[in-house]
Amino acid sequence: MATRTVAVVLAGGTGERMGAGRPKQLMDVGGRPILAHAVGAFDAHPGIGEVVVVMAAGHLRAAAAIAAPFRKTAAVIEGGATRTASTVAALRVLDEHPDDVRVLFHDAARPFVGPPVIDRVLDALDGCEAVAVGVPSSDTIVVVEDGVVVSMPPRETLSRFQTPQGFRLGTIRKAYELALADPALRATDDCGIVHRYLPGVPIRIVAGSERNLKVTQPLDAVIAEHLATEEAP
Repeated sequence: MATRTVAVVLAGGTGERMGAGRPKQLMDVGGRPILAHAVGAFDAHPGIGEVVVVMAAGHLRAAAAIAAPFRKTAAVIEGGATRTASTVAALRVLDEHPDDVRVLFHDAARPFVGPPVIDRVLDALDGCEAVAVGVPSSDTIVVVEDGVVVSMPPRETLSRFQTPQGFRLGTIRKAYELALADPALRATDDCGIVHRYLPGVPIRIVAGSERNLKVTQPLDAVIAEHLATEEAP
């Protein structure tokens, strides 16, 4: 592709909810570390030029060993204590890249992101500056305060975010520049940063996949193992 595209695989979490005693992205699913599945998905995609891995502190050597066989791996760096800090660390690595580069941020804990999802994000970035991946909510979602339901948004207006989330590099740089100047900064994902600090930038949503699950709880690992078996030749 004419415009360079970078995938950032965020593996900075410690996986406390998994109770495995080590980061969940280092756990095996289908005979391979979860991190290997995630990096491999972007390494194999023709639209991705390079991959940057952001790993939890203390586990850099293990992540580097996993990422080494993938030819598009450009860097394996240590992340921060929060998702926001890990994204900022990745942006520093991309400091020399021009603003029109496309950058995708993906949770390493989502090992089964498929080519069609990546395709949709890249295609959308041809015409916009920020892209989210989502699936319609099949549950009724309610807003709760002090243990009491205070509102019930219409289900048809709600989507569950997945990753990757895609941006023009200049856009996400500017959003984080503004965010880091805010002492009240709180965010759980990168589209949230753009939405809050660059409200004039539309965030387009493209279809995700139910296979693109995030391995967070022990039951997720069981489901992931099943999906890995389905993928096996």
